[in-house]
Amino acid sequence: MKKMMIAVAASIFLAACQSNEVVEVEAMESQASESSFSETIDENDEISIEVPYEYKINPVIFTVEPISDADTEVVLLTFDDAPQPPDSKTLDIAHTVRDKGANAIFFVMGQFLESEEAKDIVKEIHEMGFEIGNHSYSHPDMSSLSYDDQFEEIQATNDIVEEITGERPRFFRAPYGAYNSDTEDIADSENMTLMNWTYGYDWVDGYMDESSLADIMVHAPELGSGGNLLMHDRPWTSAAIGDIIDGLRAQGYEMVDPKLIESPEEE
Repeated sequence: MKKMMIAVAASIFLAACQSNEVVEVEAMESQASESSFSETIDENDEISIEVPYEYKINPVIFTVEPISDADTEVVLLTFDDAPQPPDSKTLDIAHTVRDKGANAIFFVMGQFLESEEAKDIVKEIHEMGFEIGNHSYSHPDMSSLSYDDQFEEIQATNDIVEEITGERPRFFRAPYGAYNSDTEDIADSENMTLMNWTYGYDWVDGYMDESSLADIMVHAPELGSGGNLLMHDRPWTSAAIGDIIDGLRAQGYEMVDPKLIESPEEE
């Protein structure tokens, strides 16, 4: 189970009340005791609601797998190296994905988050409901680094993301997909799920244009149930993403909400 923090404005409750006084919410009587308790809900309070995870990441092939009876015909949209000012397309991608009723993970690099512009972009897409993942600080080959250097790469970016969004990333994607047991240990110590991807093409010659990219992402031989789709902050990706989502749905796949994917923080 994980806890989703849902901000509740007091005005919602005050509308049903006779006065502007603070609202008292009484709990149901427990079987162990006939006493009840109440919470005071103020304007800035948050209510913690437990929501069960429906999916997990396969630790070997990194596909999205149902935990129980969740829909199997899903794919996960992910975008790496986002945002990359000054010509970032991250916001355009995020708005298209949201307008299509889908969701995604944006994997960020710490070194790109030093500017206020980049911080504002990350804050906005987080507030739009997107998951922010960790893609290291400087995009090194993690498997070539010492434990301490890997730890710094991961923790530094986690710290920056938390400063911007108030939440530490739940997912880590190693640059180039290269990692070792130290990476796994550090991700575990940071309560993160490690993931690579199933396929991606937007950096491959021949697919760095809107139509070619949309076609291959929808008809790739690697596409299947639980596919973990890798894309980047690129102009052609931004232009193609609407058609990619439409095409995936035409193939019978829905975009999984990353908030439903298991991570260690509440296990």
